[in-house]
Amino acid sequence: MNINTRPVASGWAGVACSWAVLVLAAPLACAGSSPHGEQERNRSRPDTTLYIWAGDQARKAPDFLAVIEFNEKSRNYGKVIKTVPLPPPGNVGNEPHHCHLSVDRNVLACGGLLSLLRGQNSIFFFDVSKPRDPRLIGSASAPQSGITDDFLPLDSGGFLITQMGSASGGAPGRVAEFDNGLQLYKEWPESTPQDGFNPHGIDARPEVNLMVTSDFILPASTLNAVPGDPVLRNSIRVWDFYGRTIKRTIPVTGAVGTMDVKLIPGDPMQRAYTAGMFDGFVYLVDTQGGTAKAVFDCETIVPHVDVATPGGMTQLLAMPTTGDRLLFGSFQAGQVGMLDVSDPEHPVQSGIVNLGVGAGPHDIALTDDDRRLVVTDYFLNEDDFGKIHFEGDHHVHVIKVYKDHLELDRRFDIDFNTAFATGPARPHGIEMK
Repeated sequence: MNINTRPVASGWAGVACSWAVLVLAAPLACAGSSPHGEQERNRSRPDTTLYIWAGDQARKAPDFLAVIEFNEKSRNYGKVIKTVPLPPPGNVGNEPHHCHLSVDRNVLACGGLLSLLRGQNSIFFFDVSKPRDPRLIGSASAPQSGITDDFLPLDSGGFLITQMGSASGGAPGRVAEFDNGLQLYKEWPESTPQDGFNPHGIDARPEVNLMVTSDFILPASTLNAVPGDPVLRNSIRVWDFYGRTIKRTIPVTGAVGTMDVKLIPGDPMQRAYTAGMFDGFVYLVDTQGGTAKAVFDCETIVPHVDVATPGGMTQLLAMPTTGDRLLFGSFQAGQVGMLDVSDPEHPVQSGIVNLGVGAGPHDIALTDDDRRLVVTDYFLNEDDFGKIHFEGDHHVHVIKVYKDHLELDRRFDIDFNTAFATGPARPHGIEMK
């Protein structure tokens, strides 16, 4: 299968120049799509294979997809079955980030957050129709955007992908749409906001024609080559899902770094949650009224862990289909928590797992039956070229999710520092099948 690609600047020098410059009529391909319909049909099937999208800590060995035994009944539960390294060219130093299965569960899309810095493609598609034997289909990029982040699968077979930066890592970013042939269809919106549009998180409720994205950070500002501190964002964009247009922008006053956003499933008021990574609050977003307010202070989590960042550095979010609980990772505090949000305006703590300061839980993903939560302990380390240094301990955990509490699955703990012959690796993206 041919994958649509674009020419990219080769080498570090070309990209560094781009950073410097920064500082100085067809119908929709996916009309009628629903990203959640097929998932509903799969919830009765227990996931038995886990995929972890990871990179070599030394940035010398190829980035790879780890295939892991995820069947709780297997005596090999939690063991690495195989790895699928990316083939050259462009197979090293992509900074593997998030990944997501297509709705039919036969394609796994994975993103390289920093592929742009090496002039490489940043979107990778794997054929996982044979779950334990993934095969790389190909890679792609988008001409107007880079810094690939999160994926929203569409019933049509394609994906919407948040591209946090422009083609040179600045603003505005885009949402790139790939069709069911894994060809780039378009980058949205056609008219881009000029007020810090750097989308990171994405979620949708097609049944009410609603999509949301969260602006997080100006990617270029995280590099040493760009003077000053990283520039954080605090906006939620409310989209017409089918029209692929932004209807309104909601400033989240007080929030510092709105990394993620999750719509409440089935909520008649069409509300969502986001969190401020550096301020410690969870916010309830009224997508229709255009407002957001703080509804939970992560400083009140019990047991409290005293760290430099208020609230322990709350990052990514997850919600079960029931919409009555909100799960989150606190990177600096080393905690994974759960809030009872059955009263959306008054969340209360209902579960906590303490992995320890230094663990660094970041990416989290629920199984299709909402009974297990997979956690990877690594966020982003820009090493000697950037300002972001959030390493974590490189472990992968499973947490059992109950109605009113969380429980660490002590049978499952993979140490990516020692699991591979190529040396320590940084685990990030999570998917299960």
